[in-house]
Amino acid sequence: MQLLEGKKVTKHFGGLAALQNVDFSIHQGEVVGLIGPNGAGKTTLFNLISGSLPTTAGEIRYKGKKISGLKPHQICKQGVARTFQSAKLFAGMTVFENALAASLFGTKRTISVPDAEREAMDLLAFVELSSMGEMLARDLPIASRKRLEVARALATQPDLLMFDEVMAGLNPVEVAQSMELITKIRNKGITIFMIEHVMKAIMNVCDRIVVLHHGSKIAEGTPEEIATSRTVVEVYLGE
Repeated sequence: MQLLEGKKVTKHFGGLAALQNVDFSIHQGEVVGLIGPNGAGKTTLFNLISGSLPTTAGEIRYKGKKISGLKPHQICKQGVARTFQSAKLFAGMTVFENALAASLFGTKRTISVPDAEREAMDLLAFVELSSMGEMLARDLPIASRKRLEVARALATQPDLLMFDEVMAGLNPVEVAQSMELITKIRNKGITIFMIEHVMKAIMNVCDRIVVLHHGSKIAEGTPEEIATSRTVVEVYLGE
């Protein structure tokens, strides 16, 4: 089943074309990577999908319905969640309170506070943050902040979860742990679309990879096809 589709997605900032006629599709159950040099338009595309920015032209559809033009909270409640390059947490709230807020307010459903509390605790256990529940979010190390943002995204009960550089700034052990977490999330039946510069992760966890350069899609294929593409090597991977 095709979960997400973009047709000729375009975004201009004044005279600058950040994205130009980008076509993409993601099928249910896939892990799809989005790579490209800095400034290629990757986060801009995520912002368009999640409703943080309006498209200049083109159309984005989720489960067959147009979502371009909707507000971020409307798109989230349809089943699309995301994380950010720099975790956007409620810094003055505890880890548990961050997860609880997402459980209470991140979906269309009505849920009781006790049920939301149980769900928040389960999600913190899933991302291995149970021992940090009473810490303020601002006091977490970077790897734990990223995991908390993942827990909050999962609390919205998404069918599609978009990771924006969830491994940026992590050490090799933390990268390996994040790769394991992505596999666990996929095993829950959640489709994943991820921006990442850690090529080990992209090549090992993704089914397909889309490559952007100067706002245009220049390649798409399996990790093996992308790793051996002369075009991709020249503009991004290097010799």
